[in-house]
Amino acid sequence: MRQIAMISGKGGTGKTSLTGAFARLSGRCVAVDADVDAANLALLLPGDDAPWRPFDAGRRAVIDPGRCNACGACLEACRFGAIEEVELAVESDPIHCEGCGACAQVCGEEAVSFRPNRAGSWTDRTTKWGTLVHATLGVAQDSSGKLVAHLRGEARRLAARDNVDLVLIDGPPGIGCPVHAAITGVDGVVVVTEPTEAGVHDLTRALTLIARFGRPAGIILNKADLNPAGARLVETVAAFHRVPLLGSVPFDLRLPGLLARRETGLELEGVREAILSCWRAIGQVFDDSRWRVVGPGTGGLQPSRSAPGPI
Repeated sequence: MRQIAMISGKGGTGKTSLTGAFARLSGRCVAVDADVDAANLALLLPGDDAPWRPFDAGRRAVIDPGRCNACGACLEACRFGAIEEVELAVESDPIHCEGCGACAQVCGEEAVSFRPNRAGSWTDRTTKWGTLVHATLGVAQDSSGKLVAHLRGEARRLAARDNVDLVLIDGPPGIGCPVHAAITGVDGVVVVTEPTEAGVHDLTRALTLIARFGRPAGIILNKADLNPAGARLVETVAAFHRVPLLGSVPFDLRLPGLLARRETGLELEGVREAILSCWRAIGQVFDDSRWRVVGPGTGGLQPSRSAPGPI
């Protein structure tokens, strides 16, 4: 089983659009939408969802009014402002509570208990290209990394059950905790970027993160013809970090309309050929023994000494 993660460093590069196209090209895979704050891969992979299941992470304090004598010790001990006075009693606000347990430590009446925190919900969807595992994080919840890790575990289980050899992960933007959970232990990371100043800046941050995790990496330049100077800068960054440029996809004004109809760039002449080329390059780079993982600070992929030049 091979796991390939798609990340972008920033939003709006076209990462999810390309992931949807790649899922269709794969013929059969388990896809994971790891952007649990704003999941939308399901728009491009229509199908039937199983019943939604709850996801619990952490705990929240509950104060029993029958035991509480409103002494205020818990209010003073709480460093998160989660305990508040309400009509001569005290209550715990689940939005602010971090479940640290300080309130329970100082409560002489043993009035504090804890309940599991409902952090979100998740499901799996049957599509004609395989299974999609996706989720939604609850309002004001901070367990996005845990939820992503849970989705990836379910994806591996489903892939093993159905004898599927590819797990394709549509990662969240940025370089924060959910991205860490999306790329940990994968066989390859594809960074989708654009030829803009913000795109190049966040590409550099993403490559630095991937190197820290010691994962093989590759780059796809989307909307490549919008800014030739920016495209050349992306090539320079790729060379500096010793990460292969897997391919470039041209900009096409018709694409937003296709996406609104749950289609992808595979329907557009010129765009389709570019996406196919990128897909083949992913297979060549991440399955090719000429490429080995290198340590932090060197950029992810590097040719072995016995190998010819980069692909």
